[in-house]
Amino acid sequence: MMKDGMTYAPKGKPNPVVDKDEFIIAAVALDHGHIYGMCNGLIEAGATLKWVYDPDQGKVETFKKAFPMVQVAQSLEEVLHDQSVALVAAAAIPSERSSLGNTVMEAGKDYFTDKTAFTTLAQLEETKGVVAKSNKKYMVYFSERLHVEGAVFAGDLIKQQAIGKVIQVTGFGPHRLNAASRPAWFFNKDQYGGILCDIGSHQIEQFLFYAGCESAEVLHSKVANYHNSEYPELEDYGDATLKGDNGATQYFRVDWLTPDGLSTWGDGRTFITGTEGTIEIRKYVDVARARTTDHVYLVNKQGEQYFDVAGKVGFPFFGQLILDCINRTETAMTQEHVFKASELCLKAQEQAMVIAPDVCEI
Repeated sequence: MMKDGMTYAPKGKPNPVVDKDEFIIAAVALDHGHIYGMCNGLIEAGATLKWVYDPDQGKVETFKKAFPMVQVAQSLEEVLHDQSVALVAAAAIPSERSSLGNTVMEAGKDYFTDKTAFTTLAQLEETKGVVAKSNKKYMVYFSERLHVEGAVFAGDLIKQQAIGKVIQVTGFGPHRLNAASRPAWFFNKDQYGGILCDIGSHQIEQFLFYAGCESAEVLHSKVANYHNSEYPELEDYGDATLKGDNGATQYFRVDWLTPDGLSTWGDGRTFITGTEGTIEIRKYVDVARARTTDHVYLVNKQGEQYFDVAGKVGFPFFGQLILDCINRTETAMTQEHVFKASELCLKAQEQAMVIAPDVCEI
């Protein structure tokens, strides 16, 4: 099992939606390990990975070991000048993701970034303008839904009306800190954006998706540093409550407090309440029972059901994204959904109550 969420890079079964060399991609800005999962997903869906670029040659060499077919570019410009490249995938330092994306889209290519997509509302507004002008896509790797088979399966159950209308979503997103393995930017708030902006973005995106909300408002949020005073700009805890435009509500909690004894990097869970049933997703582990992933529990008028979906559902987002880029459609995820999820996590972060460290020393 993965001990560190930063190296989470699921592999599924190849399910290409295009022929070889029909959809060319490049990987740049290898600052976060999620770039491996992003590229895995796209390659399994048929994309051809042509280029990699990062100024850190050590990162490039490590990446090339995972993807030996890739060519090493000498600059970002070399990638952007290649007319065959349709999409650029990147996992830059969070505060640099939007500016890089703007450059990519202005060069005429679609952009696929790790979450969080933005660290300020000003960045979001600027990128909205670039998207409108360039007509290119600014897509985000919300891996806790898109690259988790249990989460995909739960979405299918909701579409099938298995629990009626969704009225509430509760999410828990604990992560292991592994401070010694983290880069310096991870502890600089201006660069990582804050815990609600960062890993909280997964939770808000899932709420909008599962509850079918086009918009929402942040009712309350708070952050704290309970147990890591040696990193004064780190927030190791955050939570928030939201209300969707259709009346559905959400509560979520995220933290960097996963104990060393857990077999994986975090006991991520999602609880979905509908008018006619409930769903629970145990994403990465079933604590003290099974170290396997993707456990889904459904209760409705038909009774109680358990689904072990690991290796059985796949990750349709990546193929949908490739076809969206080719056909200029919005099947995988709408641009408005990306921007709304981003806006709400930024607002939750911006208005969060900060619990004073002197109260929190434990």
